[in-house]
Amino acid sequence: MRKTMAVLGSALFFVVAPSLLAGYIPWHVTQWQFRPAFLGVDLTRILGGLLIVVGVPGVVDSFARFALEGLGTPAPIAPTQKLVVSGLYRFVRNPIYIAVVAVILGQGLLFGDSRLLWYGALLWLFFHAFVVMSEEPILEETFGTEYENFRANVPRWIPRLTPWRAA
Repeated sequence: MRKTMAVLGSALFFVVAPSLLAGYIPWHVTQWQFRPAFLGVDLTRILGGLLIVVGVPGVVDSFARFALEGLGTPAPIAPTQKLVVSGLYRFVRNPIYIAVVAVILGQGLLFGDSRLLWYGALLWLFFHAFVVMSEEPILEETFGTEYENFRANVPRWIPRLTPWRAA
């Protein structure tokens, strides 16, 4: 896939997937109306805002890396031609899923809406099942020892404290 097509495909998938999952659905649930802060503690709103501020750039950066370095998209129908092991991928294998869930949970905390916390938890469970049952076997088959080395050194969900560097 040429770089231009990879960028356009990633942009289209960005509008379809993360924008829907972490934008439209949370808005539809909350109308972005504030409810009382959890436990009456406004600090939960600050934590929610921080999750959003950290999550959004994480999604954007990961999508860009898929297009520009991997020459593909995060969409399973147009996967990368190269294994992406830079940026946030040096710390954790699934930064897009983590960032999307962080944005959703952040909105739940910011707006004081437990429905979004449940939605974020259920979405993470779906992501986990998808990664384990589909994504990881495909990556292993596609990239072989390169992916096995990456998987052995970079955790699936809880980030490393120091960046991993491929040999």
